Amino acid sequence: MMDLEGYVRRCLRKKIPENKIIEDGFKRILEIKEDVGEEFAKKFIKAILEEVKTTEKFKEIDDKDLKTLLSYPKSGVTMGKMGVGSRGEGDFFVHREIARIVKSTKVKAYVSAEEQDDAGIVRADAKYIVAAIDGTHSRLSDFPFLGGFHVARAALRDIYVMGAEAVALISDVHLADDGDVGKIFDFTAGICAVSEAVNVPLIGGSTLRVGGDMVIGDRLVSAVGAIGVIKEGEPTARRNAEVGDVILMTEGSGGGTITTTALYYGWFDVIYETLNVDFIKACQNLIRSGLIKKVHAMTDVTNGGLRGDAYEISKTAKVSLIFDKEKVYKTINPKVLEMLEALNIDPLGVSTDSLMIICPEEYAEDIKKVTGAIEVGYVEEGNESYLVDGNNRVPLKPMFRESAYTPVKKVVGEKKPENFEEMKEKVRKACDEAIKKKDFVVELLKSRKKLE
Repeated sequence: MMDLEGYVRRCLRKKIPENKIIEDGFKRILEIKEDVGEEFAKKFIKAILEEVKTTEKFKEIDDKDLKTLLSYPKSGVTMGKMGVGSRGEGDFFVHREIARIVKSTKVKAYVSAEEQDDAGIVRADAKYIVAAIDGTHSRLSDFPFLGGFHVARAALRDIYVMGAEAVALISDVHLADDGDVGKIFDFTAGICAVSEAVNVPLIGGSTLRVGGDMVIGDRLVSAVGAIGVIKEGEPTARRNAEVGDVILMTEGSGGGTITTTALYYGWFDVIYETLNVDFIKACQNLIRSGLIKKVHAMTDVTNGGLRGDAYEISKTAKVSLIFDKEKVYKTINPKVLEMLEALNIDPLGVSTDSLMIICPEEYAEDIKKVTGAIEVGYVEEGNESYLVDGNNRVPLKPMFRESAYTPVKKVVGEKKPENFEEMKEKVRKACDEAIKKKDFVVELLKSRKKLE
């Protein structure tokens, strides 16, 4: 395992010449990634170097608040030295400090993180229990507050689009041995900013080192889970979209993906646009007004952008989604859209974090009023989604990967590998082996049963 971004960042801090960074990084890529050629390795390390240099420029901006947002508190104490994850005195101390951040939100739980129990508890009545977990954007390791903020929102979005009211958050954070403990606190503060803003408590979590003693560096790897309840009515799952429904969308300003684009291309002011909880508030309004019962399906525009989500809904619900391009573009925050177009990034192929609502036409106006959504399309018979641009109707299909939204991703590319079908078969076989192992262990457990 090697953290290439961390390696480049450390080299720049040590004033190592750029040609030396490229030369050594090139060799390390070839050493570890045995299936890449020299040309790719050279382009890859150069792109990483350019990205890191761009993000470091935030230290030169005049906006003090933004500078604070993009920095994390340095304790000068590493995970390894403090014993975090080693389940001793240092670990317990850090967990009590994490609980202090949670307590500062004043969002109540029946058993809260500050009590240091193995699980948190909230009170809730439920017909259905909804759970989701989201991983923190991999490129926000050095910007932990933003990582925590956006992954908390992502987990909550996944709860709310099912028509559920969120009742709790949980977190999991792994920071490598040389990482400053302050990163954990910054990440937790990001989660807690969302928690406090939408009144959903963070009730528990886990804190460990990436790879324990075996991985050096300061890479942060983390996730946030959310739990929600549906007290009455039915879930608003994608499969419920019906022919004749209209499609509404709220304005999306992006989350972790757009933040990453802004950071690694130097559009730092766009980050402010992503700092909102509008999506969650819109969903809460739907639930609390009772209009959620009139909604057939909802989703957040995230998985490969509108291209990916529209494609998946069409396949799942066996309908065609028809979108008006001009109206869809109006649902993208103007500053975010300006950045994407300036960088030649397809706005329909990245996560914009709009709320998509599919509902009968007779309820559309009432739903618009409580969510701020606009009508962007409709549902008809078929099994493929389309974008209407003037007189043209273009199929909405995802690329092999989402739109390349950083310099490194442009090097990696979006094209499907030539041997993709062969790869799929190998992956299927690996999955089959995993199922066989699971079945073996289940039978083993049954044979050892002592209690019914």
